[in-house]
Amino acid sequence: MKKYKMGLGRLALVLTLLITSNFTRAQENIVVASAAKPIVKEDPIITEGDKAAAKAEEEEEAEPTFTLSGSLDTYFRTSFNTQNAYYGDAYAPSTSFADLKGFGIGMVNLIASYGGDKAGFTADLVFGPRGQAAVFGTASGQAIINQAFAYYKFSDKVTLNLGQFNTFLGYEVISPTVNFHYSTSYLFSWGPFNHTGARLDVALPGGLVAKLAVMNPTDIVEFNPVNTFTLGGQIGKTSDKGGIWLNFLYGDQDGTLDSETVQPSDASAGNLFQGDVTLGYSLTEKFYLGFNASMQSVAAGEEADLNGDIVDATGDAASFMGVAVYPKFTFSESFALGLRAEYFSVKNGHLGIFGTDAEGNGSVMEFTLSGNYKMGGLTFIPEVRVDKTSEDSFYKGTEVKSLMPSLTLAAVYKF
Repeated sequence: MKKYKMGLGRLALVLTLLITSNFTRAQENIVVASAAKPIVKEDPIITEGDKAAAKAEEEEEAEPTFTLSGSLDTYFRTSFNTQNAYYGDAYAPSTSFADLKGFGIGMVNLIASYGGDKAGFTADLVFGPRGQAAVFGTASGQAIINQAFAYYKFSDKVTLNLGQFNTFLGYEVISPTVNFHYSTSYLFSWGPFNHTGARLDVALPGGLVAKLAVMNPTDIVEFNPVNTFTLGGQIGKTSDKGGIWLNFLYGDQDGTLDSETVQPSDASAGNLFQGDVTLGYSLTEKFYLGFNASMQSVAAGEEADLNGDIVDATGDAASFMGVAVYPKFTFSESFALGLRAEYFSVKNGHLGIFGTDAEGNGSVMEFTLSGNYKMGGLTFIPEVRVDKTSEDSFYKGTEVKSLMPSLTLAAVYKF
């Protein structure tokens, strides 16, 4: 029995040692396992109230903002006593604005804009000779509203504009703060200035942009007296370096003859079509190149014979075609030098703005060299220009000439 008891004692001791050893190992395993477990960051608890607040913040429209900007421009010009027989005997070529000799003013331009994320408006007012020449198609004669349109954004990519807005054709614009040269080109001067209607602007993937518009006849801005409409469109490609835009207009600009009111020898032009390409690129940090080419054609339309009957007019369409290049070199932040070289031709007596041959065909070449010297909001623009027509168009005293030199010194302040 003693031997048996001693065996049991030893067995008890062994079991005790084994249990103690296993318990210690288990504790060690727990500690190691706890240390090896990756630390998982718990997601914050988001309540339904938090979700509603975040959604409301995303959907909340930005506070509408009001901005007021504008410009003032003035100039001195001389054509060295050379006058233009085809432009009211002006001391200037047959292009828009800055056509008075000596010291003159351009315009005061005030632009008010108010809008938010979805909707807004622009009111662009002009005062002075340049503004009156830009807004000439007003029935009331007020000639001070350059632009007045409201817009609505269906999305970040699609915007609808309603009202009066500047044209999207061409390289140059009405405002002297945007143009590099103070005088304007023939392409700009004899294309459209303003439209009144509805225009849809669309931003497409890959830098593509598009416009589609239904408008009154060109430059008839307050209402539509002729009951015809003009279609306009644009497709363009833009990048950080510049862009290229293809534009067109099509429509009847003066309506049709009315059989109840027509008089013998009355006439109405046919549909106008204008196609235009504009591009501008920064080829280097210092050198920029612009380009504009345009063609406009007006069909023969209809006329009243000696009996007062309305018949189709005979003859070919009257038209113009032109091309201009705009190289510009920037020497510093305050000074740049630029050239405009332009060729412009007419056929079948279109426009009547310079001398033509017996068939009504003629052309003009103009070269304009301008500097831009910037001092804060003020830009000083010295400009030398030469216009050369294919037929005699100018005169100096009794001398008939085909060449007109011009010198202009302009100052444009933008705020």
